[in-house]
Amino acid sequence: MDALHLIESFVLSARAGSFSAAARRLGITPAAVSKNVARLEAQLDLRLFHRSTRSLTLTAGGERFLLDVDGPFAALTDAFSRASERENAPSGTLKVSVANAFGRQYLLPMLGEFLARYPDIVPDWRFDNRGVDVVSEGFDAAIGGGIELTQGVIARRLAPTYGVMCASSAYMAGRQPPKHPAELATFDAVVRRSGNSGRLRAWDLRNIDGERVTVEARTRMIFDDPEAMAHAVALGYGVALLPMPHAAPMLAAGHIQRLLPGWFDEYGGISIYYANKKQLPLRTRAFVDHVVQSFEQQRLAARFDWRWDGAQGQ
Repeated sequence: MDALHLIESFVLSARAGSFSAAARRLGITPAAVSKNVARLEAQLDLRLFHRSTRSLTLTAGGERFLLDVDGPFAALTDAFSRASERENAPSGTLKVSVANAFGRQYLLPMLGEFLARYPDIVPDWRFDNRGVDVVSEGFDAAIGGGIELTQGVIARRLAPTYGVMCASSAYMAGRQPPKHPAELATFDAVVRRSGNSGRLRAWDLRNIDGERVTVEARTRMIFDDPEAMAHAVALGYGVALLPMPHAAPMLAAGHIQRLLPGWFDEYGGISIYYANKKQLPLRTRAFVDHVVQSFEQQRLAARFDWRWDGAQGQ
């Protein structure tokens, strides 16, 4: 078992390229991970990593050793996971990655029925606005959009998503509603900065006739969080292109209104990501099925459609 712990520290460090990332996964200190790897190197009489203050890279011998142990280690990890589940009863820790606001608004309310049905499952959720590597970071599932499909990961689509132009009634008081996207250039813009590239996201709008317009907005403020943008719009600070999952609750409550209702931006959609395994842990399969069913029952795909304006209520 001690050798397995040493190999675990090595494999996770190699996958992440970092002792610190492996330590966060294991719940120990980076120094402990480094010590485990050093012990493994001593036992093998083989240097596995090139270490520097800025990087951690595999040696040629380390690459060969990783090829030899990665598959068997993954199989052992799966075997331990399945063994910890009671026969035909999903159980154990369910590690899920989900974006902050989306998780609070839509996923947390789904937990009550899920936990009542599966009381032996313990959710361990990470709320973070970033794409994760489901396999290498050890997640059972991740929910969001634009997550890279790395080797061994599959995605099950939950809903399409669109961006729509929104403003508050207070902000629009005394202003003429725009009739064409080009007229948005005179409004105060709440603009989103991409968390991945750091660039400001342009307003690229289209309509059902196929016309496309890129708007050079008059930037008033910049946020990297769509929920914060929705609140800024509701407070009357300006207009914004909001993703429908964040616009929908405020449209339904009457806090904001649609501008240019025939125009929208199309995003990649929301999916649930999980490992492509023949013997998926019961807890993961149960969670995936529950989320898919909940999306269907709540008709979230329709609510995230660009045609939805909040008049239908929540």
